[in-house]
Amino acid sequence: MAQAPAAGAEQPDGGAARSPYAVELHGITKRFPGVVANKDIELTVRRGQVHAIVGENGAGKSTLMKTLYGEHRPDEGTILVDGRPVQFRSPADAIAAGIGMVHQHFMLADNFTVLENVVLGSEPRKGGRLDRDSARRRIEEISERYGLGLRPDDLVEDLGVGDRQRVEIAKVLYRNARTLILDEPTAVLVPQEVDELFGNLAELKREGLTVIFISHKLDEVRKVADAITVIRRGTTVGDADPRTTTAKQLAEMMVGAELPTPELRSSTVREAPALRLQGVTVASDAGRPLVDAVDLTVREGEVVGIAGVEGNGQAELVEAVIGLRSLAAGTVWLGDEDISGWATRARREAGIGFIPEDRHRQGMLLGAPLWENRILGHQTRPPAAKGPFIDRKGARADTERIMREYDVRAPGPDTLAVALSGGNQQKLIVGREMSATPRLLIAAHPTRGVDVGAQSVIWELLKDARGEGMGIVLVSADLDELIGLSDTLHVMFRGRLVATVDPRQVTPEELGGYMTGARTAAGAA
Repeated sequence: MAQAPAAGAEQPDGGAARSPYAVELHGITKRFPGVVANKDIELTVRRGQVHAIVGENGAGKSTLMKTLYGEHRPDEGTILVDGRPVQFRSPADAIAAGIGMVHQHFMLADNFTVLENVVLGSEPRKGGRLDRDSARRRIEEISERYGLGLRPDDLVEDLGVGDRQRVEIAKVLYRNARTLILDEPTAVLVPQEVDELFGNLAELKREGLTVIFISHKLDEVRKVADAITVIRRGTTVGDADPRTTTAKQLAEMMVGAELPTPELRSSTVREAPALRLQGVTVASDAGRPLVDAVDLTVREGEVVGIAGVEGNGQAELVEAVIGLRSLAAGTVWLGDEDISGWATRARREAGIGFIPEDRHRQGMLLGAPLWENRILGHQTRPPAAKGPFIDRKGARADTERIMREYDVRAPGPDTLAVALSGGNQQKLIVGREMSATPRLLIAAHPTRGVDVGAQSVIWELLKDARGEGMGIVLVSADLDELIGLSDTLHVMFRGRLVATVDPRQVTPEELGGYMTGARTAAGAA
């Protein structure tokens, strides 16, 4: 890391301690081919505070944080850490300067212990071997000091989502981070886990650490942040005081529109079933049931929500319906056809749309242009195909239509998918699946990582499709989304559907209780 002292800041005590700011970004500009991701960004983050950054998809938040973390180098501008200008060539330089980042998608090895995950890449050595005793003492000290509640010898694969996130926080604290960047940290947490995370952040603040908090959940931002910076179209548009600024005002600053609500209109549920599952069971390679004898019916014009902490079988259930996992037992019916033995392609052609929970792993080819991503799963039908051949001209033209109608911000259909923000990638996938007008739509976390404007668009699309008779399976970690959009709402826990609740009456806190096993269908456990 090349580091130069700020002008006039070289003091006998290092000078840095006198700066009230942990991080300062001045005039930061970052360009990519055809795109100015950041333009003259200004951001000052006071030491010992939680500073939230909000903005619509494609606003430049992720690029800015990657620049601060050393993954990008700015084309223009200055970064100061503790009052001193720095130039980061890699994340290792940022870590050495006391900046750590917890990514939205956890980077943990499931078959390693908490201890092994935390020290990986920074292992203490004694006699050429891993000094486990030293590592254990340090992790226990960090866990106790910041209220993380970690046990070093636990296997990560046995941990819930909230505990996994705390392992990620411990990783950066173990490397002596004084400023933590948290990217969408509450995206997959239930309300109780969000409260626990906010308690952890309060401990970090009490110890003088600084947190940069990126989120689309404006009510949570107002609850946890000491200061808020709003970014729009690659530049800062203003700061907000969370004590005096409403979520509605923040939304208007971000996208020029009011905060949307997911509430449904009158019922459109019809009698005919779009999907029926009878005794559906999915087993692991070792024979352990991941989905255990699930019965489920989705009728035409109905949104059936499935709530659950990640890792309780929702992903495997979705994959069983779309044909990505074989059944150990049970039957899948699409309308009045038994499709249990059908391949995924046949199910797609029969009218199943699929918005996957992991757009990078199951929804896109990041190294391919947008028009190729538009035709994924639909390559046998117009506008992607003309007879047995791919219709490149038709696919490009339809990609341009989706870009216009779904506000996918990119230079054109030949832009590589990797160049888009996560929210714009999501809007392309939603546009692709809705354009096929499926009989049944499996929507797994359809608004994860999108701003309030895009979220509103996706909600309206789901409502309209429901009104036209589409059956929808909605899996989401956003409990307000589940409660607002679902006609019927089930809770999945340890592979089974353990409760069915009325979405018009249940609260997020009650739903979170069922999801964590603290409540049962008969009441509190």
